[in-house]
Amino acid sequence: MPQRSRFSLRPSILFAWFAAFFVAFMIATQGHAAGQLSTFLDKVQPGDLFQGADRFGPIAGDPPIVPVLRGDELLGYAYLNSDFTSSVGYSGKPIRIVVGIDPKGVIRGFKLVDHKEPIVLIGIPEKKVVASMNAIIGKDMGRVAAGAERPPQVDIVSGATVTVLVMGDSVVRSAVQLIRSNRLNAGSGETVATVTEIRKVDPSRTAVSDWQTLIGDGSIRSLRLTVGEVSDAFRQAGQPIAAEKAETQNPEDRFIDLFMAPVSVPAIGRTLLGEEGYQRLTARLKPGQSALIVAGDGAYSFKGSGYVRGGIFDRVELLQNGQGLRFRDRDHTRLPAFTAPDAPHLREIALFIVPSEFAFDVTEPWELQLLVQRSAGGREKAILPYNLGYSLPPAFMTVESRPAVPPVPVATDEKAITAASTDPLQEGQPLWISIWQMNRMSIGITVVAVLVLTAIFFFQDWLVRRPKLFAWVRNGYLIFTLVWLGWYANAQLSVVNVLTFANALVAGFNWEFFLAAPLIFILWASVAAALLFWGRGPFCGWLCPFGALQELTNKLAQRLKVPQLKLPWGLHERLWPVKYIIFLGLFGLSFYSMALAETVAEVEPFKTAIILKFARQWPFVLFAVTLLVAGLFIERFYCRYLCPLGAALAIPGRIRMFEWLKRWPECGSPCHRCAKECPVQAIHPEGQINVNECIYCMHCQELYQDDQRCPHMIEVRKKREKFLRLSSPASRGETPPKTQVTYKGAPITSSDAVSDQPA
Repeated sequence: MPQRSRFSLRPSILFAWFAAFFVAFMIATQGHAAGQLSTFLDKVQPGDLFQGADRFGPIAGDPPIVPVLRGDELLGYAYLNSDFTSSVGYSGKPIRIVVGIDPKGVIRGFKLVDHKEPIVLIGIPEKKVVASMNAIIGKDMGRVAAGAERPPQVDIVSGATVTVLVMGDSVVRSAVQLIRSNRLNAGSGETVATVTEIRKVDPSRTAVSDWQTLIGDGSIRSLRLTVGEVSDAFRQAGQPIAAEKAETQNPEDRFIDLFMAPVSVPAIGRTLLGEEGYQRLTARLKPGQSALIVAGDGAYSFKGSGYVRGGIFDRVELLQNGQGLRFRDRDHTRLPAFTAPDAPHLREIALFIVPSEFAFDVTEPWELQLLVQRSAGGREKAILPYNLGYSLPPAFMTVESRPAVPPVPVATDEKAITAASTDPLQEGQPLWISIWQMNRMSIGITVVAVLVLTAIFFFQDWLVRRPKLFAWVRNGYLIFTLVWLGWYANAQLSVVNVLTFANALVAGFNWEFFLAAPLIFILWASVAAALLFWGRGPFCGWLCPFGALQELTNKLAQRLKVPQLKLPWGLHERLWPVKYIIFLGLFGLSFYSMALAETVAEVEPFKTAIILKFARQWPFVLFAVTLLVAGLFIERFYCRYLCPLGAALAIPGRIRMFEWLKRWPECGSPCHRCAKECPVQAIHPEGQINVNECIYCMHCQELYQDDQRCPHMIEVRKKREKFLRLSSPASRGETPPKTQVTYKGAPITSSDAVSDQPA
């Protein structure tokens, strides 16, 4: 009889103890060290932070800062970013940067002094990652702290997005926090009452004008660029490859004519949209909400095509008071033309409604930033920002003057630092939330894929009874895992994730660095849940892009008649432990040196084959290709014998609470068909399935249900057929009933012998 799914009491108790220990250990080890500037200051020269500086002064304060001097002249201060704000990177360890800032709040220099980022240790040069931060140098962080400017953006490095974002975010937030603590240049603390102006859109100004009038009075602002001007700008920015990849051959061709205007202002909206269009717009707007027109023509599209795939317009951004907004497809309406009779014909006209959750005041100055993107070679992109500023003409506003509330002097004590940390710029919108918001589409696809896989497992009995359908489902899912989850989204789990999690428990657990990679977080959460039900199989057999690559290439090899090798059971069984030895070695090494462990973890070819798509130095490519070639002859060779991640998942996989893979009493004795046909030889000759090695391909479950291949099911089918024969009327000596039919027009009965010769 088939085994039923059953709850196992002993694993559940083990899991409860494990969970309790984990929670207690996590709480006990939370926290992170502060005030470590003195530890890393020896790695920095004063001249690295300020040109001409020759010495540091005494360290003072908490968090500590140190004066940077040229002789007796104070040039500014140096501080450690991790002393002021979270800087935990993808490795789970802080990325430590010593920053030089002058008394006015301008960043003058920085030096990366310590990190454990695996993507930087191996794969992407550190110089390239550091260079992406150069956009911060020379930026007045005082204006950012005051809300007059938005935080500067670092250049994204493909393959190291999380690391670069964390570095830039931590430097900006720590600088803002330091400035707001008034420790750079504390004033007298006197407060002066001022007069403030309250501006509102004048609702009485509703007269319709024309395009040229709106251009002339500044109601419509424009940015005009030629292809040659943009190419020169890329060349001056140190991007010669991008400079040569112009959109057209003629440098005098129009790159873009960009126009923008706030159409929620009555006079402007009625002129550009017409009375009927303006009324439709106002019916959609909430009180206080604004809408903008952005239009363009030329060789470059301000819309691009990214919003079709991800729902976000990634080439334009609305900027005001140091905050930025990228429009989404739900905020966008395409317009065919303007109603103003003298308006030019423009290729792209977009109506954007500013979401109510974004604090936008159309009467205050604002900017539209156009991001010009060109290929910089390979998968790299070069980006140039062009800002188009806007101020609503005074004729459309009413101004009311009121006495302002005197500003509260900024304290310099610890309370001020704590208060500053609650500011929206610093802690109200953590970096991981911004990353999740930018990846909504990818997150949605991943969640749906996990739910589909869950349905496959819960309805596996129904699926495996339909082998052709199941083959399409499995192959289709493997292709999705490889192409979208792996090569496109780079969501390849790694043993490095396990090592960093274990080290985070010891060094100070922080959820932020786990949440900074949303797809990785979702997959790990799914794997953790799957371990309770099915063990490691759902990940290794379905969600691992490199595993999918191995299986798909092996299927292709079988179609091409490449001979398949099957190792003797004794040798195969002795090779199993190799991956566990590798994992335990990496695990122990990570507590001695995480950087060294991440280097040795290159035994995983995931980064080469999936993340970097073989765009690495030849030794790494040769290693990955060798493993794939071995997999052509021995299916999933790497998964079986070398994968430390598979070993890491097999250990907690022992706590699973259900048995979903069904077996017959004859399995293993005398029948060995499943054991012989298992793609990864996870079934012992005695018949039991080794769940530590099973990838849950469900091939054995197909055989379990097949009455043409499974000996037990064949016997069941034969007994059923024999019973039906014995139950038929002919077996009881009864004459079968006659049925009136015709053959070539002549009536016959079912008992007649019909000749197949021509009549």
